Amino acid sequence: MKPLHTYLFVISLIGATALYAQEPTTTAETEQQVTATDTLPPGEKYGLRVGTDLNKLLLTAIQDEYTGFEINGDYRFYKDFYLAAEIGNEKLLREEENIVGEGSGSYVRIGVDYNAYDNWYGMQNSIYVGVRYGFATFSQRLDEYAVFTGTNYYGPTRITVPIEEKGLTAGWGELVLGIKVELFANIYLGANVSIRGMINETSPEQFDNLFIPGFGKTNDFSNFGVGYGYSISYLIPFYKKKN
Repeated sequence: MKPLHTYLFVISLIGATALYAQEPTTTAETEQQVTATDTLPPGEKYGLRVGTDLNKLLLTAIQDEYTGFEINGDYRFYKDFYLAAEIGNEKLLREEENIVGEGSGSYVRIGVDYNAYDNWYGMQNSIYVGVRYGFATFSQRLDEYAVFTGTNYYGPTRITVPIEEKGLTAGWGELVLGIKVELFANIYLGANVSIRGMINETSPEQFDNLFIPGFGKTNDFSNFGVGYGYSISYLIPFYKKKN
């Protein structure tokens, strides 16, 4: 029996003979086969990404005192820069030890995001930092409050006198840090946190704002707040561009 390497040598020799027996490819034909699109990576997608805040939908489903909905989106206008906006509506019944009230209304946040993540070509994941200006129109309702006096041996006296004021406004600035990951083709899952600083607000005459839509809960000792969210979005590609 002949050794195995003998058969391998014969097979290799036959294959090499058949390869060189083919008609040689000319330089012109090679140039036709190799084009610019073969040597350069594909263009990156530019378009409008639209989604919603999953956190607000979840809280609406599990909490009786909260109702909220938000549509968010961004538009890539330069390689690493995106115009971004969020628009929504919120309502929160705030029940504290000494006060019970509700804030409700609509808001919009507009700004710019910068993607600091260096993607492989063709990928569009992002780790971004952004700035926003937020504006809200809303109403405040005071349902109940506590009065403390020296004769309250059994605790504070609770006063139930519904007071509501409409047509209030507020404006604030935000610093946003977030991430967006492409799960499937053009479908993204994201998460973000933000630090918010109040710039101006109008308050009811007889009490302070308890909750401002888009900004969150307010307090007496600080003009700053913190927000967070989880989003799912879909990219509508308009065109591709080689960066």
